[in-house]
Amino acid sequence: MKTYLVGGAVRDTLLGRPVEERDWVVVGETPESMIAQGFKPVGKDFPVFLHPKTREEYALARTERKTAPGYRGFVVHAEPDVTLEQDLLRRDLTINAMALDGDGRLIDPYGGMRDLKNRILRHVSPAFGEDPVRILRVARFAARFATLGFRIAEDTFDLMRDMVAAGEVDALVPERVWAEMARALSEAVPRAFFEVLRACGALARLCPEIDRLFGIPQPAEHHPEIDTGLHTLLVLDQAARLSPDPVVRFAALTHDLGKGLTPEALWPRHHGHEEAGLDALVSLCQRLRVPNAYRKLAEKVMRYHGHCHRALELRPATVVDLLQRLDALRKGEALDEFLLACEADAKGRPGFENRPYPQAEWLRTARDAALAIPVQPLLEKGFKGESLGLELRRLRIEAVKSCRRQFSEDRA
Repeated sequence: MKTYLVGGAVRDTLLGRPVEERDWVVVGETPESMIAQGFKPVGKDFPVFLHPKTREEYALARTERKTAPGYRGFVVHAEPDVTLEQDLLRRDLTINAMALDGDGRLIDPYGGMRDLKNRILRHVSPAFGEDPVRILRVARFAARFATLGFRIAEDTFDLMRDMVAAGEVDALVPERVWAEMARALSEAVPRAFFEVLRACGALARLCPEIDRLFGIPQPAEHHPEIDTGLHTLLVLDQAARLSPDPVVRFAALTHDLGKGLTPEALWPRHHGHEEAGLDALVSLCQRLRVPNAYRKLAEKVMRYHGHCHRALELRPATVVDLLQRLDALRKGEALDEFLLACEADAKGRPGFENRPYPQAEWLRTARDAALAIPVQPLLEKGFKGESLGLELRRLRIEAVKSCRRQFSEDRA
């Protein structure tokens, strides 16, 4: 059996990055011979097997032929006569089309090492244009390797634009789009994913709710960057700096979708954009099959980020009601994700990146004060039902009012 380590494991080894998983290509074997040697078949679309001991994936060398639009329209040929070079030729980028043999020798028929050294993301062959998922993958690699200075080759960008114009991205299923987006939100520079998709025209087809934010002005006194789309990317930058959680980052990305719906006659003001954007957010989440955890936080941030920014000005009763709506009085930790996304919004403006955001500290303080009110004494006094809720709210308001004075004194 001739086996070769391929793909991301080779690339990351050469970059000196941690290798998270290892994939292998097998040349000269058949499904029957793999099974006879103890490998367990797991591939649905082409022959992939799990090693009987390491459980790593071993795929038979294969070629592919395009037969229909989209990323599923392929016929796979996986026979003993397929060579390693033929298998590598079908891969997306040159930096992913290298292999290491059993002696650790590099096999690099398509210039992957050269592009790795030059920090270039380049397609291996014209077959790249047959699979629209590769547009998403290139955008995701741009997000992953942005801090290393990688850029996309011009001819690869041209090919991606041609694919979009030909309607290839329209054949992508929602689950695959979301899977790549969710992974991109966890990368080092997630904004690069959306910049690449916008540059090749794919963002308008896949996420029009985000794409239409670009070119829409905001008041310069509050937003020196003016452009709403640019602000969205700056907020995403700050969310990535504040939290590794893709749920928080998604909420930051989508918080201003309502501004894309403001009538032009009202620009640059966007009164009521918090409520106006809710339908757009629901539409985006339904279309891409976004998990509920992402949608729920995004809805809270969209609806209440303005309240959070004004938290130091709100009356104690309004603060308690806000905490109630955010579910922070039932699940105290629910507030933290919300505050991170709101802080990212406040800091996602030129010159505001390092300014303190005391609103977050205040709302945490108010939450703790409200949660410190015990319920049992009220039950023992005979409060129940609606009267219990009203009395508990009154006591929480008093607690927040009291700690507000202390909070102001401590800041002074």
